[in-house]
Amino acid sequence: MKKNMDVEWGYSGDKGPENWASLCDWFARGAEFPLQSPIHLTKGEETKIEGDTLSFHYQKQRFTDKEFKNTIHLVPFDQLSYVEFKKERYYLTDIHFHLPSEHIINGKQEDIEFHFVHMNSKKENLVVGVMYQLMVQEGWLYNQENGESWNLEKHEHWVNPDVFFPEQKSHFHYIGSLTTPPTSGPIQWFVMDHVGKLNQEFLLPFDGQYARPNNRPIQPLNGREIYYFEEFEQ
Repeated sequence: MKKNMDVEWGYSGDKGPENWASLCDWFARGAEFPLQSPIHLTKGEETKIEGDTLSFHYQKQRFTDKEFKNTIHLVPFDQLSYVEFKKERYYLTDIHFHLPSEHIINGKQEDIEFHFVHMNSKKENLVVGVMYQLMVQEGWLYNQENGESWNLEKHEHWVNPDVFFPEQKSHFHYIGSLTTPPTSGPIQWFVMDHVGKLNQEFLLPFDGQYARPNNRPIQPLNGREIYYFEEFEQ
């Protein structure tokens, strides 16, 4: 078995999700974590009420785009935007997307899911997922007046990550893993209970290699607890 951080992996065939753990020792160790992601999320009697608040402290900042491991990543130049959970700050380190969505809410899979990856001072990860339907419409994000600046030729973008999020941030929360190799955990996962609308032209610059399916299949719950936080209009 190879041990190589640069080992090739993908979403079909011999290098697809069902074979990731066999591609190298690093992936094999990650797969041993029992609470894997993504999962099917539902609001039911078994869902527990979330008692801790996830607060967002995002601001407009400069990003670059990088091609890495089967998708495009938006990487901030500076540690400015962060979320806070249980009095711990997790700074935004990466934004990327999956086609179609990896998580499923109440039996429905959406067109695209953005992942906002954060890390605290102890190198622990917290990831927030936001789902969208791809639509034919004017503007980039439905009902968002954002004035963001995108320059794919120069690989420089000025974006406030908050434009991806709904005003009311009701969400699911659970402990899971990375959804890409090495699929290690534990990861604090928050998935917005909201489906936005995104202009399908967003994907045009990524047509081809990075605009094709790159979603990991749903993983077993394995008895884990799912929490739900409902935010009401103020």
